[in-house]
Amino acid sequence: MQMKPIRLIAAACSDMGIGKDGHLPWDLPKEFQFLLDTISTVSTPGKKNVLVWGRVCWFSCPESVFPIPNTIHVVLSRVLSSTPEKAHYLCSDFPSAVQLASQGALADLVETIWILGGTSVYREALEHPWCDMVYLTDIMAEFDCDVFFPHFDCSVYRKQDRFLGVPHEIQEENGVKFQFQVFKKT
Repeated sequence: MQMKPIRLIAAACSDMGIGKDGHLPWDLPKEFQFLLDTISTVSTPGKKNVLVWGRVCWFSCPESVFPIPNTIHVVLSRVLSSTPEKAHYLCSDFPSAVQLASQGALADLVETIWILGGTSVYREALEHPWCDMVYLTDIMAEFDCDVFFPHFDCSVYRKQDRFLGVPHEIQEENGVKFQFQVFKKT
């Protein structure tokens, strides 16, 4: 197995809420564009990033987002029997997705494994030894949410004061303030 960096990316409001009724509870196009730019960036031309999606997260993503350049989509589900349209692979669990991205035909192609949610997928990824960073946008407001980002140990994942390519100043869009944050495993 070739070790691949596993990175989580999300935006959470003040109570760590990340979703409501299968959708983002806020409308922040610049924040969403940052997510798309981050997950589609590769340092070596020809490489790709694997995006791991929980089933509910996958089906809540607007179709207008696809295709996402430089990416391979893996949907996790124990109930689906076939790979969803626009996805490349279906895996029954998180370890299978990591294995798919780090050995065999994809191993030399894959640069980074990005975790896009939901809660249980984030939780499992945080515990994986290859997980080295959490990109977590702080939405500086309260929103009604029914899905939450899992608690993580800030003594293990330390917030970076500055991180290359990530704006550090507070942003504002549609009357909502937010700040991009990167937490790096110590």
